[in-house]
Amino acid sequence: MLLSLSSQNVIQYLQDAGLCSAEDGVLVESELPESSNKNLNLLVTLTDNRQLLVKQERNINNDGNPHEFFNEWLFHQLLQQFPVIGNISAIASLVLHFDEENSILVRSYLSEYLELRRFHQNHEIFPTEIATAIGTTLAGLHRATFQRREYRDFMATAPQGMFRYSFYNPAQGIGSLSPEIFGMVPHEALQFYVLYQRYESLESAIADLAYEWNPCCLTHNDLKLNNILVHSRWEQLDNCLVRLIDWEACGWGDPAFDLGTLLASYLEIWLSSLVVDPTIDLQESLCLAMTPLEVLQPSILALIQAYLDAFPMILEYRPDFIVRVVQFAGLALIHQIQDVIKSRKYFDNADICMLEVAKNLLTMPEQAVLTIFGISESEILQPVDKLDKLTQPENEKKLLRLYYEKTQLRGC
Repeated sequence: MLLSLSSQNVIQYLQDAGLCSAEDGVLVESELPESSNKNLNLLVTLTDNRQLLVKQERNINNDGNPHEFFNEWLFHQLLQQFPVIGNISAIASLVLHFDEENSILVRSYLSEYLELRRFHQNHEIFPTEIATAIGTTLAGLHRATFQRREYRDFMATAPQGMFRYSFYNPAQGIGSLSPEIFGMVPHEALQFYVLYQRYESLESAIADLAYEWNPCCLTHNDLKLNNILVHSRWEQLDNCLVRLIDWEACGWGDPAFDLGTLLASYLEIWLSSLVVDPTIDLQESLCLAMTPLEVLQPSILALIQAYLDAFPMILEYRPDFIVRVVQFAGLALIHQIQDVIKSRKYFDNADICMLEVAKNLLTMPEQAVLTIFGISESEILQPVDKLDKLTQPENEKKLLRLYYEKTQLRGC
């Protein structure tokens, strides 16, 4: 890295990059609290009320995945080249500038939007309209790129001087433990790895997910609630309620992984609100949650139903799609526990509860569907089955559809 950004030199950098001029003036520049050991995030507000988010990767020579910002820049170029998905307003690119040499990315900052996770925390509401908008948007992306070689080939582009032999399979469990683990995590956190290795059925379920992983469309691959923005006036808008951001991990992948990751993010709200005590068993803790699962279920159900309404063909390709979504949600919860151990160095009773829920999602997904969604898999699919019967003539053979009706897309 040749240049290290800071609040002292960021304005000069933006001027040199042609993103602002001395005449624009600057009201404030500040480091966002989201900055971490991984990325530096600087928010710059110009006098014309434009806001720019300047991000720089730290320690790119020391980690195993340098130049993550390249993927977001590649996604930006993809939207420019393929207007079919570029016209989907909820995924419209915000990227203005990419400096590969210094690993710096600049994008517009949407001050009128709020992170969806923070929105839920601040308001303690879970509107189904927002979940429906997310499901429809995600289905539009997956449907438009489904089995399309031109999109797959475009996403296979590698940074200059590097090679991309294949796309990363995210369906991975916890790797083999080495002696170094004892110096990396505290003693109480080692219990997570002990419990994880105790369940052979858990490792077997994850191995099956990895074996059956079949990339078929463009996926976000990190679709958590904090990577979704909701408009501050969402109640007054007919469209552009949400924006999907941070496409650093996007690639050619499995659509069930995106939905599973998002489902896990909703479940974390429930699981993080549990009343946990050694004298209370798991089932009682789950029932005593400050944010009961029943409060989240309408949004979770609206999400999956909106997705299937917009992309019913995925059920022809993967009849077990909903079960795989549930399993990927369990896998995402396990990865969340591991991330917490690595960053915050702890593992407590609440994490044990989360691990138990994750295990049930992975090893008993058919039973977990009813628990998570509040209705059975057949009830979830019933509206899709009715729609399919209405659109298919009685005597017509059920053939794979080779085209889709033209989607009407509206701008903001």
